[in-house]
Amino acid sequence: MREFSTPALPGPPATGGVADSVYDTAERTPELVQLSRQGPDGHWHDVTARRFRDEVLALAKGLLTRGVRYGDRVALMSRTRYEWTLFDYALWSIGAVSVPIYPTSAPDQVRWILAETQAVACLVEDEDGAMTVGAVCDALPDLSGIWQLDHGCVAAITEDGHGVPDSLVHRQRLGVTAENIATVVYTSGTTGRPKGCLITHGNLAAEAGAMLGGWCDVLHDTGGEQPATLLFLPLTHVYARAVQIASIRGGLRIGHLPQVSTDAMLPALAVFRPTFLLTVPYILEKLLQQARQAAENAGRGELFEQARQVAVDWATAKEQKAFGRGPGPGAGLRLRHIAYDRAVYQKLRGVLGGRIRTVLCGGSSLRRELALFFTGAGLQLYEGYGLTETSGAMVANPAGRQKLGTVGQPLAGCTVALADDGEVWLRGPTVFGGYLNHPQCTADALVDGWFATGDLGRLDQDGYLSITGRKKDLIVTSNGKNLAPAALEERVQAHPLVSQCLVVGDDRPYVGALITLDPSALAHWLKSHGREQLDTWSVLADEQLHVEIQRAVAAANAAVSRAESIRAFRLLPREFSQEQGLLTPSLKLRRAAITRHHAQDIEELYAP
Repeated sequence: MREFSTPALPGPPATGGVADSVYDTAERTPELVQLSRQGPDGHWHDVTARRFRDEVLALAKGLLTRGVRYGDRVALMSRTRYEWTLFDYALWSIGAVSVPIYPTSAPDQVRWILAETQAVACLVEDEDGAMTVGAVCDALPDLSGIWQLDHGCVAAITEDGHGVPDSLVHRQRLGVTAENIATVVYTSGTTGRPKGCLITHGNLAAEAGAMLGGWCDVLHDTGGEQPATLLFLPLTHVYARAVQIASIRGGLRIGHLPQVSTDAMLPALAVFRPTFLLTVPYILEKLLQQARQAAENAGRGELFEQARQVAVDWATAKEQKAFGRGPGPGAGLRLRHIAYDRAVYQKLRGVLGGRIRTVLCGGSSLRRELALFFTGAGLQLYEGYGLTETSGAMVANPAGRQKLGTVGQPLAGCTVALADDGEVWLRGPTVFGGYLNHPQCTADALVDGWFATGDLGRLDQDGYLSITGRKKDLIVTSNGKNLAPAALEERVQAHPLVSQCLVVGDDRPYVGALITLDPSALAHWLKSHGREQLDTWSVLADEQLHVEIQRAVAAANAAVSRAESIRAFRLLPREFSQEQGLLTPSLKLRRAAITRHHAQDIEELYAP
């Protein structure tokens, strides 16, 4: 087994619970702004460390009066909001355990999670959430409360706790150790029913410490301003949760945005003006697409494409120099880069608020060329890799030594290894304690301290990891050819028109693909080609459009052998969605569900 390790940071491991940092920071720097909260008027209002501590403490006392006890599990079913962070830390302050549930979950999923965790209460956001939980609560004997944010539950619970002494909360908080379970986070369920990962306070503290230790200098490189980020990814996902904890612990300012869409995000970024951004590749693809369309609509499409290529070339040359494999950007490239920075890149950064210099990206595969573009446009991009079972990122590009197209090296104190079959194994202090009520799954995943991820990868000579696919996603054609579909799908999706791509071919004579189109990109393409807008079904029969997508498929096929290439594809009338059950809440493809749902389309790919 080939492996690569990164030494642990100096100092003793963290002790106590995650909530301790709230009380410690308020004691040391009470006027430090820890959060900003958006009011009904759209303005952001600062929340100091003292005020946040007081709100957490008051809510914790109210939770005690509502019957929540040390070790109890409470579900949080909401979008990303200030109150989520407030409840997280209030629950941890009394030794309780939070259980995130995606608010878009079906009633059967909600019932399953609440029953398996034996949750004593569930926080919901609105009437829809209350109705979802209410519809299944008859089968949940442990559930004693449904609290609704939009009905003022925070104020009501806080009011209930007015007579409780502070010392009662502190006594329970100080009893929390690093070994205690902090949260039960369910996997995305791409290959079956989700499983609850038991994540400890020590796991979360180690993750936050590694993030702050690895990127502290980068995040604080803001010209003296306090680092700040706007959280818009779901706090139900461990990725955003880890950033929340690191920010609270490290004195970084955070705000919350409930909507995960560029339409909602861009106006909020312009007002909030963060200094670093936590995102996923899907959002970066959308940003590039919107920037390209805006340039074309202004008659500057050719200028934008030239600027995009210069950004890629400049970032590539800088990367080669960092690893001693080139002289860096030449004089001509530097001059073109300066010119395009004034004409294009500054405007792109301005759309994001004008202060962002660092972008942390994870959650799924990121195209190298996309990463090079944003880095060349002045946004230092750091891609990382982790799973729910590793409490967030466990591998990431180190500060100042990004190798774009890889997910980087192990974080401090962690080790990555490749098994004989190419499976990625991880070991370190952020690895979870096991799956709730699934001892056999735990035994299969944890072997002598190693976590077997199920992902396939490769390590280069510098210890940088690249993820090449999932073991369970491997396609074996009837000719015996093995294919990891992720890289091929990623290349097809590089075309601006393509939204999603699912490669198929198990036990088939050749590889095929189901392809969906981005509606806004399609509308722009039709307009730019002087075409009328097509209805949903006309798209499937449009010959010119098929020729355009064939180009995307041909470009992807150029990187693989004939036996691995896509020989047939089918355009679908609409994108895969969560509502159809075809995407996970973190926007990953549910391959088995898509294959079942589009069985007839797949059969037609292989019709004579």
